Amino acid sequence: MFEPKSFLFDVRGGVASVTLNRPERLNALTFEVYRELTDTFAALQDERAVRVVVVTGAGRAFCSGGDVRDIIGELQRRDAGGLLEFTRQTCALVRNIRALRKPVVASLNGTTAGAGACIALAADLRIASVEARIAFLFVKVGLSGADMGAAHLLPRLVGLAKATELLYTGDFITAEEALSLGLYNRVVPAEALEAETRSLAERLARGPAFALGVTKEMLNREMDASLDTALEWEAQAQALCMQHPDYREAYEAFMGKREPRFDRSLSEEGSPTKEQ
Repeated sequence: MFEPKSFLFDVRGGVASVTLNRPERLNALTFEVYRELTDTFAALQDERAVRVVVVTGAGRAFCSGGDVRDIIGELQRRDAGGLLEFTRQTCALVRNIRALRKPVVASLNGTTAGAGACIALAADLRIASVEARIAFLFVKVGLSGADMGAAHLLPRLVGLAKATELLYTGDFITAEEALSLGLYNRVVPAEALEAETRSLAERLARGPAFALGVTKEMLNREMDASLDTALEWEAQAQALCMQHPDYREAYEAFMGKREPRFDRSLSEEGSPTKEQ
């Protein structure tokens, strides 16, 4: 199992917890954190003991974005090629989160800003403390609001008009407003966040891993598909799921009036993304 140097990592009951652990810097990201997060999310696909991933932060912030000292200062000295290398690295993290065929839950314990907001946006679900205000604040430092997939993902959650406002202004919004916009799935008291997150993660971990992986894959693929294309992909995906042992197990559990015992492992075989 992984032993990252730049954040905390543990696995319990099928749930992997990734905890950003620089509370004195509001969990600001460094080059090393970016690199290890990107590699971890890529490697988790093959970890059979992991069925769900939770990302959170230590202290009073989830993540405040890139570290001014470690990253922004260094970027001032890079040439165009070096800058593109870095921006592609940050995008690779989002790509790996979205490509992971396992649920990813962002547990937002506090301030969520810049690249931290993009990491939260890339997750499948977001549970937030009432204290977890959020901002895509790139324009406030002279950068495009379109960073790390924000211009692609955010409009799909909150609509184009609101996404445009958030990316143009870089302003913080409260947890309550983020919930009302559909950016957050749940907002809970700060003292309840850990328990609420764990409850949801364990529920997902008990679910049918193969079917959940297919569901995420279809959500990703169908973002830009026509209805006819989406319907055909879903027909193929569902036919594959019907061949999986979990489908029979659900039926037998229903007939036997018991809870289903799903296969907790995820197999790549029969992925509906393969060429038909």
